[in-house]
Amino acid sequence: MSKVIDLVRPVIEPLINEHGDMLVDMEYVTEKGKKYLRIYVDHEPDRIDIDEIATLSELVSEKLDTLNPDPFPEPYVLELSSPGAERPIKTPADWKRALNDYVHVALYQKIKDKKMYEGTLKSYNDDEIVLEIKDKTRRKAITVPRKLIAKIRFAIEF
Repeated sequence: MSKVIDLVRPVIEPLINEHGDMLVDMEYVTEKGKKYLRIYVDHEPDRIDIDEIATLSELVSEKLDTLNPDPFPEPYVLELSSPGAERPIKTPADWKRALNDYVHVALYQKIKDKKMYEGTLKSYNDDEIVLEIKDKTRRKAITVPRKLIAKIRFAIEF
């Protein structure tokens, strides 16, 4: 994680939680020479709506403007949004929500000649996950060690 996120998260997460929402993820990135602080928020059990995102954006912006010393070494663009339908799976709550849902898994190294799988998350623990995948005309389960997972996110099944 970046130093900026380490300084900002403890300040804005309680603010977001007090509003009945949850902080899903944050990133502080440079794109085309500009800095961006991206904050992804959601609401359970329903999804967050645009009005709530606008309200949170105002609150977070005001809070960030009061931080002293300023954690941002240069000007930045603040972006608040929903993580979307294909959100990353990171927190314990995300993993619980993903159980029996369709997911996309990118691997650091190949398993059975593939570095990417999509399928239904059937089970998980600290060491591995079990995916039910389509293999031509049938379904089969594969076990994937968690240490080999580069990224996992919800996916839309077509």
